[in-house]
Amino acid sequence: MTKDWDWRTGERLLALDDPAEWDAAFARGERSLGTAAIGLAFNCPLEEASPRIVRATQLPDAAQRGFAFTAAGTAARLNGTLTPELYAALRAEGPGRRSIAVNAIDDTLTFVPFRRLPTWLKCWRVVSTVRNKLDAWRLSFAYAASDAWRTVRRR
Repeated sequence: MTKDWDWRTGERLLALDDPAEWDAAFARGERSLGTAAIGLAFNCPLEEASPRIVRATQLPDAAQRGFAFTAAGTAARLNGTLTPELYAALRAEGPGRRSIAVNAIDDTLTFVPFRRLPTWLKCWRVVSTVRNKLDAWRLSFAYAASDAWRTVRRR
């Protein structure tokens, strides 16, 4: 397999399987490190990919940081767990609907068994479940009120 990574465009970086190559690109200040972190999540053991994914979550470029969190979610999907450092990176970014890590946290909650989650993420799962249920009830009430109002207006 040829190793013709294009760091400028990100081409072929999803096939990256060499953590040392990622480290060298990081040292050079390459552009597509978040994209390459996804490649590491797909192609390397979690223990090797994790430190690079964590570093990528701290990149100055918001798009590449987003890709780094995608890599964290991918790691959770493929491994059924994350390293303590990745959990810490997710926690530092914060859960919630406006967080750049929201999809990675959702993937973690979906693919990591509840008993393996850290306490803060277990609490977030309960909070988000309650919030989602309250939103569903609020919408059901709003639709029922709207339907009732339409019925009354027709008479």
